[in-house]
Amino acid sequence: METDKLKREIDILGLAANTVNMIIGAGIFILPGLVAAYLAEASIIAYIFCGILMFTIVLCFAEIGSRVTVTGGAYAYIHEAFGDYAGFLSNALFWFGTGVLINAAVINAMADMLTVYIPSLQILAYRSLFFILIFGSFAWINIRGVKYGNSMVKINTLIKLVPLLLLIVGGVFYVSVDNLKWQALPTLPNIGGASLLLFFAFGGGEAALSVSGETKNPRRVIPMGILLGMSVVILLYIIIQSVAQGVLGKELVNHKDAPLAAVAGKIFGPSGATLITIGGIMSVFGSLSGSILSYPRVLFAGAQSGWAPKFIAKVHPKYATPYWAIIIYTILDFIFAVTGGFRQLIIIASASLLIIYLGVVVAVVKYRFTNKTSAEIPFRLPFGLLIPAIAVISIIWFLSNLNLSEWIGVGVAVVSLSAIYLIMKLLKRTS
Repeated sequence: METDKLKREIDILGLAANTVNMIIGAGIFILPGLVAAYLAEASIIAYIFCGILMFTIVLCFAEIGSRVTVTGGAYAYIHEAFGDYAGFLSNALFWFGTGVLINAAVINAMADMLTVYIPSLQILAYRSLFFILIFGSFAWINIRGVKYGNSMVKINTLIKLVPLLLLIVGGVFYVSVDNLKWQALPTLPNIGGASLLLFFAFGGGEAALSVSGETKNPRRVIPMGILLGMSVVILLYIIIQSVAQGVLGKELVNHKDAPLAAVAGKIFGPSGATLITIGGIMSVFGSLSGSILSYPRVLFAGAQSGWAPKFIAKVHPKYATPYWAIIIYTILDFIFAVTGGFRQLIIIASASLLIIYLGVVVAVVKYRFTNKTSAEIPFRLPFGLLIPAIAVISIIWFLSNLNLSEWIGVGVAVVSLSAIYLIMKLLKRTS
């Protein structure tokens, strides 16, 4: 198989860095003000609550990732557990619904932020050239070798963390304990609303596992890497919220558009706000680099299963990378980013992600009952099915909070994909 030609280059630190990089995007730069609008001084509760729920889901990914160690991540887990139809749906929803569409939105957001410094990016021709430069560079680096793509992820992760760490270190000296004292107990609806908002800020780490077929000693690296990465994210989010609340107090809710820039401005002056703005831009840049490392592997794995043209499953003879998958994926990124076609389809992203999470957790339960595995399992969740059960309940609760347009969007996507799957099966039988 072409998968056997891929090089296993990614270690625990590399996988953890990609997990952090994929989760921490521009969202963290506006979240503190939005969460404070729900819970004020008690905002930390939402981070702890949502962090625990997300950690149960990540634990399920860690267990199944130590069983199924091929390229494709969540898609591979669902395909292995439930067969071709579920695999086809999850593959398309994963690399397109939560990959291409999110990337198109994210790179446009980055271009919008840069217009403050480069006004010409408001013009479509210049914006298009900018997109070509970004996507082309990431594609070239990742085609040259997974170790180069992962090295870029490590560097970008470090760069995006620097302004956040400076904010934390500087903010400690400006925190007022009075700003952190609870004035009243938060209500359950407010905790739920804030947690739902935070859920999508904690999402994205699952895409880091798409490179499972290129990790060293995957049965150890996969669980250790993703759990380490998620732990860092949860801790960092809690500290950042606490510092923002401690510095600005009740004023935090008045800075919903740029709360961390307001915090940095109070600590470091105008230069601090500029630093945070640049940090937000670099954060988006880093997330894009992680996406183009991860999601093409899902497309590549799908092509191996026959869900895409065979040439997409080819591995570069010199660099041992899925080069056609990377090229096709970045071309689609560019097309949707330029045309704005993602705006009508982006509503399926959140529902797609939750459905994929549910499929992975249920796959863990199935494996537990069937004991379907070809090798020793180095990572097994404690307490029987308790953790998967909590994860399933959490996902169903999050799904119940999606709006009608999101349900309609994902419904249309599933029906359309099902029709495509049926046509493909009929054509295969005919041939």
